Amino acid sequence: MFVVEQAGTIRIVENGKVLPQPFLDIRDRVERGGEKGLLSVAFHPRYRENGLFYVDYTTRTNRLYTHVSRFRRTDEHRADPKSETVVLKIHQPYSNHNGGQLAFGPEGYLYIGMGDGGSANDPHGHGQNRNSLLGKLLRIDINREALPLRYTIPEDNPFIGKFGHRPEVWAYGLRNPWRFSFDALTKRLYLADVGQDDVEEIDVIERGGNYGWRVMEGDICAPGVNPDCDRTGLKPPIQVYRHPEGFSVTGGFVYRGNSIPGLCGVYLYADYVTGRLWGLRYDGSKVRASREIAKTPYRISSFGEDRNHEIYIADHA
Repeated sequence: MFVVEQAGTIRIVENGKVLPQPFLDIRDRVERGGEKGLLSVAFHPRYRENGLFYVDYTTRTNRLYTHVSRFRRTDEHRADPKSETVVLKIHQPYSNHNGGQLAFGPEGYLYIGMGDGGSANDPHGHGQNRNSLLGKLLRIDINREALPLRYTIPEDNPFIGKFGHRPEVWAYGLRNPWRFSFDALTKRLYLADVGQDDVEEIDVIERGGNYGWRVMEGDICAPGVNPDCDRTGLKPPIQVYRHPEGFSVTGGFVYRGNSIPGLCGVYLYADYVTGRLWGLRYDGSKVRASREIAKTPYRISSFGEDRNHEIYIADHA
């Protein structure tokens, strides 16, 4: 099991014990603190053969940037920090809402969650600006390069060739898509978008979809920004909860393991602030069932899934 640490290391857990030597240590280049740091790792679908993996982290030269970078392992327990190739570099105007989730989709493309650039109420309007990479879910092909880019654009991305649209964009209108995942059975993409002052939301992402921010926050017009909003063309969330029930949603996975049969097909998610854990069943058109599973003392910052589709929960210390 690999565990990402915000400070800039990736650790290996074997037989319930953390190995003393980090798998990857890039603390020398990671800007950390608050919502910044090393935020995610995604292993290439052919990792066993090529040893390649991708990370998302914040770094600072003269300004703050998100780097999506490729690294290569040297052996089973170590990666070479000098093997870095920066695939994508995105300026971050503020220190929060960095997004950070990376995941390979069922077709082998890399999906990248990017927050709206931070501050509050999306002051630069990135969420609805399709010529910005911020406030988006991006989708790129890292197996081919179109130099000087270290990637190409999948042919079925929705905004290819459209003036004023970045072709990397798969979906938009997002505030802080901290965690998303694919259902191992249906391949459906679930995304948890952290709210501003009132609502946390769960979305099922569709190609080219507009998920509303900052026109809306969850299922309501964005308070103080668009009190009488036009909802035309916006994709509503499949599930919301309101403050103070929770304050910062952490998306999980649809459970497809065998250890807890009663949870099979249930999408698990949690709240970072309150430690509450919920589950819902979605049939492709609406949520059929939803319930609280546990109240925990943890700051649930992330979920993980192993090859047997068992789910792990991470606590932010």
